[in-house]
Amino acid sequence: MTQLFPFKPVLLAMLKNKTGPLLVALQIALSLAILSNAVYLVNQRLSSSERSSGIGHEEQVFSLFVKNQKSGGHEEQLAAQKRQEQVMKSVPGLVSLARVNSIPMSQSGWNRSIAADRKQISPTGNAAIYISAGSLVKVWELQLLEGRDFTPEEFLEIDQSTARNSPDVAIISKAMARALFPDASSYAGREFYFGTGDGAESVRIVGVVDTLQTAGAQDGVRGEMSVMQPARMTNDAYSGYTLRAAAGKREQVMQDVEKALRAASPEPLNIRMQAQTSIREDRYRNDKGLSWMLLTVCGLLIMITASGIVGMCSLWVTQRTKQVGIRRALGATRLHILMHFLTENLLISTLGIVLGCVLALGLNQLLVTQFDMRKLPLSYLLWSPLLFCLLGMVAALAPAWRAARIAPATATRSV
Repeated sequence: MTQLFPFKPVLLAMLKNKTGPLLVALQIALSLAILSNAVYLVNQRLSSSERSSGIGHEEQVFSLFVKNQKSGGHEEQLAAQKRQEQVMKSVPGLVSLARVNSIPMSQSGWNRSIAADRKQISPTGNAAIYISAGSLVKVWELQLLEGRDFTPEEFLEIDQSTARNSPDVAIISKAMARALFPDASSYAGREFYFGTGDGAESVRIVGVVDTLQTAGAQDGVRGEMSVMQPARMTNDAYSGYTLRAAAGKREQVMQDVEKALRAASPEPLNIRMQAQTSIREDRYRNDKGLSWMLLTVCGLLIMITASGIVGMCSLWVTQRTKQVGIRRALGATRLHILMHFLTENLLISTLGIVLGCVLALGLNQLLVTQFDMRKLPLSYLLWSPLLFCLLGMVAALAPAWRAARIAPATATRSV
């Protein structure tokens, strides 16, 4: 074993010339620290982009924003909205629709601070507010875990330009329910508050849905803190419609809905439509772009590290040609020479891996505190060392094999 893996003589030889091995070890350490955190960040981004928004069969859902060039007052707008809904409901292939102020993952919406008690000094968090004139539970096929959907009597008609009232009932997401009442097992019938203090608005929970992402779709629990409330609003430039088409008919329904609305309106309409799948793509385009960039950087780091190991090992082989020849003349086999250089590289890689694990944890702690990134799982500190250990051995194999093939006569020609 000692003959195949001569750790002691190799280590003593390395201590006489520390600069080269230390530089290679530092290169491995930096690459490992960056690679492990970068791959973890990529995994987080890609997992986040694939998580459920709560909307069932997203490929059937699309949003529509329509605005008359002449708007009118509160009553006229209410009548116009209801006429538009009737026109759209008559389109073959349309399953359901609802007017709503915001769409999950759209990156544009309303948020309000929430609290379990108005006496709280600071709010529990912020929640996305979805105000709809219809059943979002039905249109988005949300999974209702507890309670019920809104009843017709609970829907208000609110003029945004004058009214200050708001619905006093809500359906909330499971994530929000747990944030408000962490020790509770049932939430329907409980009250929470928008804001804190004497001016906080009391709201009664009538239902809880499993998942409903916010418009921002942030990472973690923050991206699932959502509230739905029943109201039809006017003088609100941001409200539109969310619609569900029958399976496989979304594109046709989108075209037919636009044609029907234009044909039924005596005035020109400004219509904008977008599929829910397209909204998801827009939301996560930057995350996926960042992921590809980080993967490219990781690939370059691996190539540079491997090149450094190959270059350094080749230099050592060139510098030690005479020494290798002497050892071969004294009876060392090719396997002994090969294992000498591989052992040398293994020791350098081990030093780099140990330093790299420490740097990886330090870098991750910086990312956690500064950028709200999650802590690096220990599993990443298991496969990363294995990867770099294997990388080091493979990169050193060719120069080591070249050293093992040196003939004693050629190496000792000048002796």
